[in-house]
Amino acid sequence: MDLVRHFIAGQPHQATPERTGEVTNPATGEVIAEVAFATPADVDLAVKAAKEAFAQWRYSSLARRSAVLFKFRELYAKHADEVAKALTREHGKVLFDARGEVQRGLEVVEFACGIPQLLKGELSEGVSSLVDCYQIRQPLGVVAGIAPFNFPAMVPQWMYPIAIACGNTFVLKPSEQDPSASNIAAELWSEAGLPPGVFNVVHGDKVAVDRIIEHPDIAAISFVGSTPVAQYIYENGLKRGKRVQALAGAKNHMVVLPDADIELAADSAVNAGFGSAGERCMAVSVLVPVGKVADQLMPMIEERIAKVRVGNGMDDVDMGPLVTKAHFDRVRSYVDKGVAEGAELVVDGRGLKVPGHEKGYFLGPCLFDKVNTDMTIYREEIFGPVLSTVRVDTFEQAMAMIDANPWANGVALFTNDGGAARKFQTEVEVGMVGINVPIPVPMAYHSFGGWKDSLFGDYHVHGIEGIRFFTRTKAVSVRWPDPSLRGKNLGFPTQK
Repeated sequence: MDLVRHFIAGQPHQATPERTGEVTNPATGEVIAEVAFATPADVDLAVKAAKEAFAQWRYSSLARRSAVLFKFRELYAKHADEVAKALTREHGKVLFDARGEVQRGLEVVEFACGIPQLLKGELSEGVSSLVDCYQIRQPLGVVAGIAPFNFPAMVPQWMYPIAIACGNTFVLKPSEQDPSASNIAAELWSEAGLPPGVFNVVHGDKVAVDRIIEHPDIAAISFVGSTPVAQYIYENGLKRGKRVQALAGAKNHMVVLPDADIELAADSAVNAGFGSAGERCMAVSVLVPVGKVADQLMPMIEERIAKVRVGNGMDDVDMGPLVTKAHFDRVRSYVDKGVAEGAELVVDGRGLKVPGHEKGYFLGPCLFDKVNTDMTIYREEIFGPVLSTVRVDTFEQAMAMIDANPWANGVALFTNDGGAARKFQTEVEVGMVGINVPIPVPMAYHSFGGWKDSLFGDYHVHGIEGIRFFTRTKAVSVRWPDPSLRGKNLGFPTQK
């Protein structure tokens, strides 16, 4: 059986691992590989390689960095189908969805290729007598990324292209459930000419995560994942003087006003609720129809759900399995709990069987109606193909419900009323807003991140905030010797 190894100092780490984990194909339940689990010593080795590489990489010219990034982008695009197929095998998402993930990750690489422009500083000439002042951005040193299972290619690329372009060196800890995409990237970085040690991959579980948090030579950690882990990494990282950005959980609402394009709203609810089996932090998990629009909207959604084809992501289907048996059991338990608490299960996906894949982790789309905000399926993040409908009478009630929710990652409003849309986008307490756009994930040159309990830290990922997170500013005041400046003056420097 294949072993997915760590990638340290420009090559696969050949030592026999003390512990390993299983990588399964969610469509079949079959174990398809083993993955090495890092010990603290393995993490230390990766950090040592990164620290040694930083001594040279930080001084590499912007032209050289951008050249390496352009080459990496070219190679990654050539291998896009290989990466996508690895995602489908290990995560379960359908192949066209995996290809979309690869493309969105590449967009961040393309953004980082413009690093000479992005790192330009500011200069003020003549701030005082013969004094110029300017600001520059400098890299932090060794930085780390800890990525989730649901986007094994894209989320790491929210982090490492920008960090490396800024002159840092990087240690990535991907999810142990679908690790191969990160190793493919590591091989391509080497082929692109990135010096050994600038990009390293360590696989594993909490042991590796804790060592990354504790390591004195890691200056910053970027994390995307569940709320408890995000809070743990943020709080413990701060205690050790690290800069931390930790993107956490979500409960994304989609509000539909009576004047909306109902056909578009129905399509969007199904696409955004059940794409990638609901394993997206930006998935719509709460549908909020306002007034009597629910009576028209719900039958249309049921009709569309009936046409969703579920199966092996390598086949011609719309939705694949959940990532692991444990996650399948967890999501199904939420459906059971919703029924027990009195919600109306309009579409029940629990009995789904995929011929030839009886051991796969398949759960069909589940649609709840008449959910209230006290129910568990509303209060907790499910991260599966479960869409809960909470009916409200007014637009104001919908706004109040969203603002009362502790998570504030993404939200969408479907309407043809420009005034309502403007009020919504201005006043709603959520970090990413879509108007007639169900999954408002910003492009790479903007920044991604929520508010409230969906984010721990001050910075969102990629875009300009990504540049700011992976650099620190330095102000420099310069004056060259001149005879007119000589003489005694013990006063505080002022503008003259």
